Amino acid sequence: MSSFVTEVLASSGKLEKDDLACKISKLSRKVEETKEEVTDMINKKYIEFIPSMEGAEELLDQVESVSKDIDLLKSCIENEVQQNLHDAVTEYAKLKQQLEKNTAVIDLLQHLQEFDTAIEEYHRALQEKNYVVAAKQHGKARASVNALKAWKDSELPLVRSLSSEITIQRENLIYHLGEEWQKLAVWKLPSTKTELTSVKSFLKTALHLNRGGSKGDESVPHALLPSILQALSIQGELHKKIKLFGQVLFKYMLKPLIIYPSLVVEVSSQAEQETVLSLQCTETKADHPDPSQVYTKVLTVLKTLHEHVFDGSIDEKKVSEILGDLIWEEMSECIIRECLVHSIPTNSSQLAEYSEVIKQTEDFEGSLKKMGYLAGDSADLLKYARNVNCHFASKKCQDVIVAARKLMTSEMHNTVKITPEYKLSIPKLPSPSGGEKERKESCKKSGHYDQQSLENEKQLSPSTLCLPVCRISESVHQLMDLAIQTLSEAVGSSPQCAVQLFYTVRNIFHLFYDVVPTYHKDNFLKLPHLAAIQHNNCMFIAHHLLTLGFQFKPHLPLKDGVAYFVDLVPGFRRLGARCFMAQMNIQKAEMLERLSTARNFSNLDDEDNYSVASKAIRQVIHQLRRLGKVWQDVLPVNIYCKAIGTLLNTAISELINKIMMLEDISNMDGERLRTLCQTITEEGPLVFNPLPDENKNKKYQEEVPVYVKKWMTLKEISMVLNANLQEIVDRWAEGKGPLALAFSCNEMKSLIRALFKNTERRAAALAKIVK
Repeated sequence: MSSFVTEVLASSGKLEKDDLACKISKLSRKVEETKEEVTDMINKKYIEFIPSMEGAEELLDQVESVSKDIDLLKSCIENEVQQNLHDAVTEYAKLKQQLEKNTAVIDLLQHLQEFDTAIEEYHRALQEKNYVVAAKQHGKARASVNALKAWKDSELPLVRSLSSEITIQRENLIYHLGEEWQKLAVWKLPSTKTELTSVKSFLKTALHLNRGGSKGDESVPHALLPSILQALSIQGELHKKIKLFGQVLFKYMLKPLIIYPSLVVEVSSQAEQETVLSLQCTETKADHPDPSQVYTKVLTVLKTLHEHVFDGSIDEKKVSEILGDLIWEEMSECIIRECLVHSIPTNSSQLAEYSEVIKQTEDFEGSLKKMGYLAGDSADLLKYARNVNCHFASKKCQDVIVAARKLMTSEMHNTVKITPEYKLSIPKLPSPSGGEKERKESCKKSGHYDQQSLENEKQLSPSTLCLPVCRISESVHQLMDLAIQTLSEAVGSSPQCAVQLFYTVRNIFHLFYDVVPTYHKDNFLKLPHLAAIQHNNCMFIAHHLLTLGFQFKPHLPLKDGVAYFVDLVPGFRRLGARCFMAQMNIQKAEMLERLSTARNFSNLDDEDNYSVASKAIRQVIHQLRRLGKVWQDVLPVNIYCKAIGTLLNTAISELINKIMMLEDISNMDGERLRTLCQTITEEGPLVFNPLPDENKNKKYQEEVPVYVKKWMTLKEISMVLNANLQEIVDRWAEGKGPLALAFSCNEMKSLIRALFKNTERRAAALAKIVK
């Protein structure tokens, strides 16, 4: 920079180079001399202690002179040299700007030249069908246009024209590549109006593969296929083409071959270099395709495609891998959903045979990996096949739940009779490990005891803890068999499968608890017969759930503390009781509604009132008879008698309450009320018919007072209605007679006041009604 400034100053004519250097040199020498003299003076003054006042003053004058010379030189540089320097820098900047502009113009011309050369080479390669060179040259031309766009004057009409040209040529290239691609793979598809819902709709599907063009087309080079694929890749269109091809391939060829067992693929040659894949139909009785057949058909298609179209690499990636990435996920899901799911065994004894399917699946995926369709770490089908135990359990559980729900929603009218001798048909289970050995050792240790001496003299009845005779739905009987069958299946399964099957059985009973009362709700309320059957069903299930878990406990891999099924027992008992009580309440309401038409059993000396009251009583008896027939041989005898007795007791209580509310009962009223009471006492026992055999029902008809609490009260009030005051007093017996057991003092006095006029005899009788 100093030489540059010097030259500028020298060219200005104001300061000569040598003059400036000379002055600076002389000034430097003068400074050095002054420094030496000052140093010498200081040494003499402060070290050698030589007085030198005069010498010091001379040196001071000399220093001031040198300082003035320095200031003059500095002022000269600031005023003249810096001004000249500023002018030189400005001129240099203008020259630099001019140089950059010239360079940019040269770059612009160079890009134009490169664009023109690339376009010419592109047209020549396109004409020769050298698509890779054409794609590369088009890329160079596009790069040149992009460089021109980056220039500050990119809005020039020339640049816009070039951009338009490069776009047109790209579309032209893609069009030619598309035409060549269509020649390589020609589809023959069903009509778009045809619904693809049957085998016949796919029989028109065919794929024509042509590796190297037609036989007479000599202009097509032998390596046309790699050239087309490479050019499509350079233009970014290869992925789109293969994706569209893969979608059509899966929809019209691979998926039908997977879904329909009767469809097969046929490979034929029509010309020297043309191969045709077509779908044909064969006869088969299979509902679902076999895995080995599906694998064979799919491999036939993919191997043919690999040989004719996809046996190549683009940028170190196989073309078959691109197609595989696009269709594998959807194809594997379809194979699992339509094929492997249905191949899962339905019985644990068939699991050992499934190893053949696993090997076929492994070979299938191995073939796909060898051809490049499948990545090395991908094994979706094999993972699914190897996890057969889990899938077996899931499928088994699903089938069991479906079967159980079907039973729960079926009709409940068909019944089976349960007797005390009935036992669940539990298959013979294997002995728990070590159990037999321990039992034998225990027998050896206690062998000196007499077995008979260990037995109690008094034994429980064989019917202890047995279900009473009743009827349950055939569907519930089958449901319990299904639960036992599933638990038996769990015994011979893997631990994971066994646990899953066990909890599925629990879910069956949870499902019954929720589904049956909801699904059959209306029938339970309308039909007493079904309400009784549902009561028995719930009690039957609850009874067997008490012991079902413990029968399988030693054979199931469950942790300690599992409740098995015992925790479900109270819920089922409540469910059965709730259903039957709802029906009982309905019957009570109907009965009370009929009795409400009797006009409170008052003024029975009126024929109309008596007729209405008599009709109400007979309707109640008829209702009880009808219920007795409906529940006969369905409900257990004790439940039957309690239910009929409760309803009859409700009618009797209502009749007694109405009579006790009467304030005045005439002789005619009393006789007719007594007649109504006798009707009930005579016909009431006849509604107790729990068994089909009439002779066996007499026992229960004689035990009516046991089941009807107000039965004796009815008999007593019937006697009172036809008795005189003395008979009533005698039967009261100072609060110790049968009347005192049926009525309170106030009730008896009220009844006497209603029956008899106010006389001294009545007053005397009332005085004796005390306890």
